[in-house]
Amino acid sequence: MKYFILTIALFASLALAQDKYTTKYDNIDLDEILKSDRLFNNYYKCLVDSGTCTPDGRELKNTLPDALQTECSKCNEKQKAAAEKVIRFIIDNKPEEWKALQQKYDPENVYYNKYKGEAEKRGIKI
Repeated sequence: MKYFILTIALFASLALAQDKYTTKYDNIDLDEILKSDRLFNNYYKCLVDSGTCTPDGRELKNTLPDALQTECSKCNEKQKAAAEKVIRFIIDNKPEEWKALQQKYDPENVYYNKYKGEAEKRGIKI
């Protein structure tokens, strides 16, 4: 779950690269996206295949499965911190969207079961 949590923030901060994810989006204003229903929903709809994707949304959508599978091994520390911030926001403020993301990217609870303990250690109530 930890890395599912960490990768959700990728919708605002990452793109796929060979050895590491790009730092191109590391300085994006996550607070602006999280405070704006319009911006948040654009990324969310991209991720769940119910809307069009911006180039960075498309990169995230392509990156997310890899990040989940590889335990975010290509993420830098700033990206991991951003991901945790975003996931906390979604869990606390957008529970229906959280459920939909889990269903889309972890329908068999593989990542949930794998990362649940780490999420709990971080005080994240999944």
